[in-house]
Amino acid sequence: MTVRTGLLDPEVGRALASVSAAAKRGLGDPALAELVVIRASQLNHCAFCLDMHLGVARELGVSELKLDLLAAWEEAEDVFDERERAALALAEAVTVLADGFVPDSVYARAAAHFDDRRLAHLIGLVTAINSWNRVMVSRRVEPGGYRP
Repeated sequence: MTVRTGLLDPEVGRALASVSAAAKRGLGDPALAELVVIRASQLNHCAFCLDMHLGVARELGVSELKLDLLAAWEEAEDVFDERERAALALAEAVTVLADGFVPDSVYARAAAHFDDRRLAHLIGLVTAINSWNRVMVSRRVEPGGYRP
């Protein structure tokens, strides 16, 4: 395996960082934002982003139990509240797009917990982390190199 480092062009990195930051600010819940990006990164097998965002989540005080059970959030009903579960369901649907679209029921579930503005930021955040995941996985950027 050939290991490549970083992005192809710093301008791409700045643009993605700007989208990510705006989406996180607009969502208004840094801990939830980290859960969402970690879950998408798990689905996309992005070791670099997992390493980075697990560290950020810990700094924000997200419990180890939540981080340990995030991959099985649907079965961990007592660990994740309904708002988190709705956000994680939407994150998975946007990331995987198994049926070619986000099911109406998943969207409606999220819309019950987030107003239009925050819902737009949540979708923007998932879209941004999916872009980051694809860049880092395709470049084969190894974990452990993130420095805040």
